[in-house]
Amino acid sequence: MAGIGPLLPEGLRNRAHPLRPALAGEVHARPPLPLAAPARVLHLGLLLDAGENAAEYDQLAALCRHAGQPEPMRGTKHVAIPLNGAAHLIWEKRTEFSTYTLYLRRQPGAPLDDRAAGLPLPSGWLDTLPGKLMVSADVTLLAAHEPEPDAALLQRLFDGPTLVASRIASKHATVWTDFFLGADDTVRFLVHDRGLSDAQRGRAVMRLLEIETYRMMALLALPLAQQVAPRITQLEHGLATLAGRMVDVAHESEQTLLREIAGLAAEVETLAVETPYRFGAARAYHALVERRIAELREERIEGLPTIGEFMERRLSPAMRTCITMAERIEGLSRRATRMANLLRTRVDVSLERQNVELLDAMNRRSHLQLRLQETVEGLSVAAITYYFVGLVGYGAQALHAMGLPVNKEIAIGIAIPIVAGVVWWGLRRFRRSLQKDGLH
Repeated sequence: MAGIGPLLPEGLRNRAHPLRPALAGEVHARPPLPLAAPARVLHLGLLLDAGENAAEYDQLAALCRHAGQPEPMRGTKHVAIPLNGAAHLIWEKRTEFSTYTLYLRRQPGAPLDDRAAGLPLPSGWLDTLPGKLMVSADVTLLAAHEPEPDAALLQRLFDGPTLVASRIASKHATVWTDFFLGADDTVRFLVHDRGLSDAQRGRAVMRLLEIETYRMMALLALPLAQQVAPRITQLEHGLATLAGRMVDVAHESEQTLLREIAGLAAEVETLAVETPYRFGAARAYHALVERRIAELREERIEGLPTIGEFMERRLSPAMRTCITMAERIEGLSRRATRMANLLRTRVDVSLERQNVELLDAMNRRSHLQLRLQETVEGLSVAAITYYFVGLVGYGAQALHAMGLPVNKEIAIGIAIPIVAGVVWWGLRRFRRSLQKDGLH
């Protein structure tokens, strides 16, 4: 049978989108490490500042050199480093934190309460890791042939007030934990394998570690919610007070009230800018916790709460507090905006009313000015006529002195209506021309 050639021609492959390989590999970026039982898994989660990324890669490079492995490229998000023997270190870079997961062999029958085993890491390497420690988990995986721990052993292993346990993966494993920072500042998990494959063990351990990691990251929002709660209450009271004052506010205080509402709205918007990332991240982390718990497929052990029940009682109220604070801030912002718009509308209506009154007053003054102008025009006709008639009288007197038969009084009498009519007609024509040009 002849071989089948490549589906895509070389020319088309050369025109692939530059992000295509990265996007195609994203779903394979963090594969769970197949895990043989018995084993021990140590997990750290560190919250990093923006300036600590370079130091983190330097530490990974130093560990790779120590283990004889190639150094990771800067910008890499996932690194698996084989250490001596069967130990592996998995490093993962997340949005705001990094995790270090150390997979170790465990001798069958080794005491479960012995945590002093040496780590295959350079001396002092953990102390120099950048960032603030957020998560520290220790998972002990028992093989199927090892005996299940009894109540006395569980009491020695777990220091917390509440022991949480369940059957997971269709009863193919049992997990115990207390989600409590014990004497060594580490949350401990005990998993008893009851027939899982290596891949299933790796996935089960990864889900438990992700539940603990995302639980702690989600709870980062709780102190912020508690911190801003009094401030939100104060802003709500201030907004309610301003709303009451808006019911009956005099015109002279509308501008003052508008300035106060604008100031309060600015405080609300400042709060809305400071909090959405943390509250949004908490919502996303909590959703991941719930998803990972669902993937465990838990079944109850009589007398003990499951992981899902424990999180519903202990984590969900904290998350609801954060969600409530976020919703209160959003509600404050909407109400402040509505109040500002309403008061601004009232101010605009008041200004429009003032403008109408001002225009009415201007119209009245215009009518008065028109009447006064008409009166002045009448007086102007009389005055101009008087002067022109006087000139006519002087002219008639001069003609009489020259011997012409001109009667001064008759000339003046005849000139008065003629001059008055001409002056009146001229002023009227001049006013109409001004009105036509829009200047009157």
